Amino acid sequence: MTDTASDMRPQSRLLRWAPPGVRPYLMLGRLDRPKPVMLLLYPCWWGLAMAPRPAGFGWIDLWYAVLFGIGAVVMRGAGCTVNDILDRDFDAQVARTRTRPIPSGAVSPTRAVLFLIALLLLGFLILIQFNGTTVGLGIASLVVVFTYPLMKRITWWPQAFLGLAFNWGALVGWTAVTGELALPSLILFAAGICWTLSYDTIYALQDIEDDARIGLKSTARLFGAAARRWVAGFCALTVLGIGAAGLLAGLAPLPFLLCLAAGAAQLAWQVATLIPDRPADCLAKFNSNRWFGLMVLIGLIAGRALA
Repeated sequence: MTDTASDMRPQSRLLRWAPPGVRPYLMLGRLDRPKPVMLLLYPCWWGLAMAPRPAGFGWIDLWYAVLFGIGAVVMRGAGCTVNDILDRDFDAQVARTRTRPIPSGAVSPTRAVLFLIALLLLGFLILIQFNGTTVGLGIASLVVVFTYPLMKRITWWPQAFLGLAFNWGALVGWTAVTGELALPSLILFAAGICWTLSYDTIYALQDIEDDARIGLKSTARLFGAAARRWVAGFCALTVLGIGAAGLLAGLAPLPFLLCLAAGAAQLAWQVATLIPDRPADCLAKFNSNRWFGLMVLIGLIAGRALA
């Protein structure tokens, strides 16, 4: 791979406008790269949109959607900070990550921990706006958030653990409306994990050589030349799972399935055009998953509105 580059974005408009002392913390929380936060937010919105409610969409749904949006930004920042604290020695050895704030020396580990505490407190203030079941699920998710960065040291499947963390919102979104878990929400959660396995395997292809050199594990390394076939399989399971969850939840089939079919076509395009040994292409395919998430969300909203 010849076009691997730093994943920091110093040209970000937010960083150009921010005071110099604040910029390293914005980068630590990945606020300079807001697009991937949608991969954390969409499962929250999916669960919220799919859940049955007696009177359609009202102001409370919009308020919850806003809270999930803020929470996703905050918790993504917390997750990235935990990852950077634990991986700082490894990040210093990888071309794409060595310019991150901690390995570059812009933020000390101690200050990073204080920043993490501030993010977690803000996240908790958002979480307690919901019912008790949702609060309990949100607190439980911290176990996954804090252990995920260690998984690449001990298992070839760290992407599965990332899937647990990134799709927990499907459960939280559902319970925010219903107050309890149900089979459709669990199936949606499982489908989301398959989605994460597909897009994060693609993302991990960027680092496959550096990861091999320093001994970190990933599904990209595990699958090797068969990565495209595995990604295709995860994409198929994603579509089947979301379809089953939506139909079990009682969504109107026609608008829901039409939008899901459009999302399936987007995933098929990713698989068909993926160039595994070109990091820039892998990153572009990874980022394109926000369109899949949007198509599914539109289908869920339409399916629930017309149910």
